[in-house]
Amino acid sequence: MATTISAFTFLFAFFFIQAVHGAAIGVNYGRLANNLPPPPQVARFLAQTTTITGVKLFDADPFVLQAFASTNLSINLAIPNELIPKLTNLSFAQHWVRVTILPHIPVTNITRILVGNEVLSTANKSLISSLVPAMQNIHTALTGVELHHRIKVSSTHSLSILSTSTPPSTGQFRKGYDTQVIKPMLSFLRATNSTFMVNAYPFFGCNADTLDYALFRGNTRVFDENTGLVYTNMLDGQLDAVYSAMKLLGFTDIEIVISETGWPSVGDESEAGVDIESARDYNAMLLQHVTSGVGTPLMPNRTFETYIFSLFNEDLKPGPISERNFGLFHPDMTPVYNIGILRSEGELPMPVRSTVPPEVPDQGQMKQWCIPKLNADIKALQENIDFVCSQGLDCNPILPGGICFSPDITRAHAAYAMNEYFQAFGRNSYNCDFGQTGEITTTDPSYGSCKFN
Repeated sequence: MATTISAFTFLFAFFFIQAVHGAAIGVNYGRLANNLPPPPQVARFLAQTTTITGVKLFDADPFVLQAFASTNLSINLAIPNELIPKLTNLSFAQHWVRVTILPHIPVTNITRILVGNEVLSTANKSLISSLVPAMQNIHTALTGVELHHRIKVSSTHSLSILSTSTPPSTGQFRKGYDTQVIKPMLSFLRATNSTFMVNAYPFFGCNADTLDYALFRGNTRVFDENTGLVYTNMLDGQLDAVYSAMKLLGFTDIEIVISETGWPSVGDESEAGVDIESARDYNAMLLQHVTSGVGTPLMPNRTFETYIFSLFNEDLKPGPISERNFGLFHPDMTPVYNIGILRSEGELPMPVRSTVPPEVPDQGQMKQWCIPKLNADIKALQENIDFVCSQGLDCNPILPGGICFSPDITRAHAAYAMNEYFQAFGRNSYNCDFGQTGEITTTDPSYGSCKFN
């Protein structure tokens, strides 16, 4: 019987994915691993071999963004939580957009910027209070370069933002966050025609008794006595609880996007339903369901843009074994199991090397550095310094007492900082753009004891 169910779900997922064009199906591309293929290879694989149409990234690594150039895959990129307080400064947000986004437009199809990840679940009051202003500033910065129609701004949320979720009609946001943070955020999303992003995991909400309900197996019925509606799967209940919470605040017109959902294929013995068959059944039935147009009991006749977590198993993720085994594919890009997303199911990709071979330096190629243009505005150069130093790079040499502090002028400090960024992120031309204030030189800008990488 289990084999029959798996074959059934696989075939239905395959045909639904091929036939339905209204629902975007994407993957979360995490890179917490030491054995993954290089991003350009991943981008080609997704674009040429799968039916995936979107990718969600957990940062804005310029090398990864460049890898997805000309693939036409829709790219959702995230801004790390630690940058959110800085983004409450409009000048910093504008600079971030100029340096991080503009160099990749239009060849990389960036369609959404996600400010932070599950910020409301951090309990960090300073971070939480900065979230909506940061989102507004990123939108303002995009408007300033006429990208606000092309790139939308949102943020992702875990289901812990709900104080109640069962039955789904009683869903409501946590007190304090509901009117102080979430309502202003929903107003912003409505005004900018953006979406509410939810990480919904039936896996984390189920136990041995509710496993079939979580896995879309259709043999469980849950009755909501407030609405008279019947639920046949846990995901619908989770989404409708979010919808009910939004409705309490007066927002039923904002699209809900499933920014993360998935099921692990390996885990601890104590975890219910953690095996390849359960992972395959969940993700296959998930794709059938969100693309079918059936919707949920409270949101009927609609599809849901969905991002499966995750593309690869990630061997460096902390936590239980299951955290490292949510992947659809092994590092050699062969499937952990099939759910119908390969373009030709009979022609699986050949295994590839899972690590990047070391590059052999071209002895004939001249060393390059990144320095400010002669006509670069001093204010823009100071913003470059602030931006680079916010990225975790070592700025101690240009601080008082540092070996590159003297001469204490903005242009000299910017030259050091911009070059550090250029060298650290791949030495590509776009790594030295800095809103058209940087240029590449083959003349070593080092001086005295101040040595440039």
